[in-house]
Amino acid sequence: MANRITELFGIKYPIIQAGMIWNSGWRLASAASNADILGLIGAGSMYPEVLREHIQKCKKATNKPFGVNVPMLYPNIEEIMNIIVEEGVKIVFTSAGNPKTWTSWLQDRGITVVHVVSSVKFALKAQDAGVDAVVAEGFEAGGHNGRDETTSLTLIPMVKEKITIPLIAAGGIATGKAMLATMVLGADGVQIGSRFVASTESSAHANFKQVVVDAKEGDTQLTLKELAPVRLVKNVFFNEVQDLYKTAPSVDQLKELLGRGRAKKGMFEGDLDDGELEIGQIAGIIHSIKPVADIVTEIITEFEDAKRDVSQL
Repeated sequence: MANRITELFGIKYPIIQAGMIWNSGWRLASAASNADILGLIGAGSMYPEVLREHIQKCKKATNKPFGVNVPMLYPNIEEIMNIIVEEGVKIVFTSAGNPKTWTSWLQDRGITVVHVVSSVKFALKAQDAGVDAVVAEGFEAGGHNGRDETTSLTLIPMVKEKITIPLIAAGGIATGKAMLATMVLGADGVQIGSRFVASTESSAHANFKQVVVDAKEGDTQLTLKELAPVRLVKNVFFNEVQDLYKTAPSVDQLKELLGRGRAKKGMFEGDLDDGELEIGQIAGIIHSIKPVADIVTEIITEFEDAKRDVSQL
């Protein structure tokens, strides 16, 4: 299945396992890479030395390409970037910041750089910054998201129309059929997050994985736009946020309610009431927890079957 994405990363299938906080440790990333897609370690939930440990373990667990996802809004960014270089990581996905800040610095050190965007405007800025590819992430996605609520079905073709560099689709993709649909719309590959949360190798707590499996349509919603838009499972904490909104809260009041470490409490420690549970809308069709290799096989098999079916329409 060779194309611009497989050639860019040196992988067999044009699929990227998203670098998600508290879900994407070395076990998930190495399993994804060993399944012939691109695995990403999620640096957003790691102190610098913890990230170094995960990179070193990932290198021992796979001899295939893997990368690191770096949300640029987090502290210690310079230390994180230096560790990535020191450990010989060759692929970095950046997000939540200006791509001009680190792109050329990383590329000068032999690193391929991809930036995650949620709009045509930011896709063009990323291209102008010289990134090697962009991930265009639709409103359906879990975790932190775009304010404009542009869905993948509309975002992908609009971005494709404006850029020339490789395009990776994200948001609402968990199956081979969805992968085919986004590639028909112009994507060169896909980034998948939520489906890999419900994998054996995910570092998410078993309680959270079960929430993903049990989720139905309408169980998630985008909120906290005043801070950083995030799609959450509706739980006790989510309801507290909604109750606070009824009082026209200030940004400081929202920050006080959110507090610190709430995402870790929910996704990593398994507190399903007071934790922040980030997952995409597509969780409604995720019904099982499986090894990454099995998930990838299912996606590719369905992709090929769907291609044959579509050709007969």
